[in-house]
Amino acid sequence: MSKKRLSLLVLVLVTLAFSSILLAACSRPGTPSASTGNKGNTPGSGSGGNAPTVHMGPSTFLQSSVTVPKGSMLKLVDDGAYLHIIQNGSWVNGAPKTATEPGAPTVNNLQVNGTSVEIGPFTTAGTFHIYCTVHQNMNLTIVVQ
Repeated sequence: MSKKRLSLLVLVLVTLAFSSILLAACSRPGTPSASTGNKGNTPGSGSGGNAPTVHMGPSTFLQSSVTVPKGSMLKLVDDGAYLHIIQNGSWVNGAPKTATEPGAPTVNNLQVNGTSVEIGPFTTAGTFHIYCTVHQNMNLTIVVQ
């Protein structure tokens, strides 16, 4: 086999391998893409269904605030196949303001698209805010008692 054909074969094989890896990485539905520390985002069923729940529509949280018992998780449910990217902070006057209040669990670019996820645990009493980076003015206030 000539060097030219061998080089072309290697290039095709490398391209196929890379494409397979990329396809596998992108086809894992329900897997949050989030940066978390010890307290952060976990996929849906960790609390046995007892977690307070907030539903999300196409571009809103279906309620603007929720009360969560101290130590609990919060379940977010996407009621359709709508892309939401959730993060600490809120929309203020039409502009996103990323901020993590002291004691809040880290929520950083948590992708939810037709699935449910849990955030928390909320171990500190107080008021915390999360928002969807995709949908302007999609804010949720979390009151932990």
